[in-house]
Amino acid sequence: MTLQLYGHPFSSYTWKALIPLYANDTPFEFRAIDPSEPKFESFCGRVHPSGQFPVLVDGDAIIVEASSIVEYLAVHHPGPAPLIPDDPAEAVVVRMLDRVFDHYVMGNMQRITAAYFVNRDDPAAGGLRDAPIETEIDAAKVMLRKAYAWLERWLAANTLPPHVSLVTCAAAPSLFYADWMDPIPADCRRLAALRAELLALPPVARCVDDARPYRAYFPPGAPDRD
Repeated sequence: MTLQLYGHPFSSYTWKALIPLYANDTPFEFRAIDPSEPKFESFCGRVHPSGQFPVLVDGDAIIVEASSIVEYLAVHHPGPAPLIPDDPAEAVVVRMLDRVFDHYVMGNMQRITAAYFVNRDDPAAGGLRDAPIETEIDAAKVMLRKAYAWLERWLAANTLPPHVSLVTCAAAPSLFYADWMDPIPADCRRLAALRAELLALPPVARCVDDARPYRAYFPPGAPDRD
């Protein structure tokens, strides 16, 4: 049975699950979520504890959380892309960086995004705010820049695993969108070079291109680049 991935082309975490599928040319069916469907009445709402996506279905197996999807694909649908290193010590580093990109780059980028919205789980309060919460945006940008600086120092002293790894899958969408929210500073040249390198990878470029029709939905306005 063909794998099924539930998600949305503009979703950063959906990209994280799509990148390994594209990199290993794994056959799958993409099931785009319907934004008009009530969250907890959807398939993802029934199988995920908070109704989030992406969700991977492989026969009777249902895998939630993007990092777990990448790990599952590495075990059950391996290919030429070395998603998880065979060496346990190297795998620890890969998982560490995955958490750094998810929590401190993607997390702070999404914190800024949330500042533009009211509580979308309340049907009576859905939609954009009249004005974003500036204090929340400023606080998130401070933390995002700390993450940029940490990653720049790490890259100066270490070598990333080869593409496409779990790190690639986490770093590409987080750096793509975070740089839109708060551009990577000039003194983080290694991190900026990594972003450019990642966007040139065919699996990542495919995600970028498939998401282009949805750029108007980016709350602060998508920049005219990338």
